[in-house]
Amino acid sequence: MSFLALDIGNTRLKWALYDSFHANAAVIDSGAEFLENIDKLAEGAWSKLAPPRHVLGCVVAGDAVKRRVEDQMEAWDVAPQWVVASESEAGLSNGYDHPARLGADRWVAMIGAYHRMLSQGAPQPMVVVMVGTAVTVEAVDASGKFLGGLILPGHGIMLRALESGTAGLHVPTGDVKPFPTNTSDALTSGGTYAIAGAVECMVQHVRAHCQVEPKCIMTGGAGWKMAPSMTRPFELVDNLIFDGLLSMAQHRFGRPNA
Repeated sequence: MSFLALDIGNTRLKWALYDSFHANAAVIDSGAEFLENIDKLAEGAWSKLAPPRHVLGCVVAGDAVKRRVEDQMEAWDVAPQWVVASESEAGLSNGYDHPARLGADRWVAMIGAYHRMLSQGAPQPMVVVMVGTAVTVEAVDASGKFLGGLILPGHGIMLRALESGTAGLHVPTGDVKPFPTNTSDALTSGGTYAIAGAVECMVQHVRAHCQVEPKCIMTGGAGWKMAPSMTRPFELVDNLIFDGLLSMAQHRFGRPNA
């Protein structure tokens, strides 16, 4: 009853093979590949895996990449499912104007955060932050309704935009400082505080809407960089997308011993 979870981002494919599909499933094997190397998976990292019973993937890199990944599974005789945001799934309801247009990674991360929150105690509102190539800041109420979210550029995009639009601005990345006194530190501090400010803004919106302090959960490859600059407590989760895929798989495929 093994289950393969796929998280295909803008630069890398991350995968994890579980012995089943429930919150406490054990990881059999896992790995990551840059997108330019995924055509080697069948002969490389995946050549030693026993064929999974189910495959569920979250992909933001586009259909061409998705097809390349499917080609690597031909020997397994398994039809992968790919997440598309819907009006509701796994206990979460989608408040987007057009639910299917919500990014799959955003939807999966919110489902993962919601079930993580439920496993820790009484339901409460959440602000879910993903820090990567882009940054998303989502609001979810205690009942599991996605209220809406923000999208802003990540650190790299901010710096590249400034360099391309400002003459002579070509400096290495600096440090985050309360009062930057050189251009490198000013750029890094500006980007970091922009993200922290967006999170603080959303927390205030959720507090006003729900009349209770929200729980803040952060994930993404650059999440750890934000830790010293956040204005409020938050939980940093390494694999929130995988948590969400596990929760969705349990609802889609049934209980492990069913």
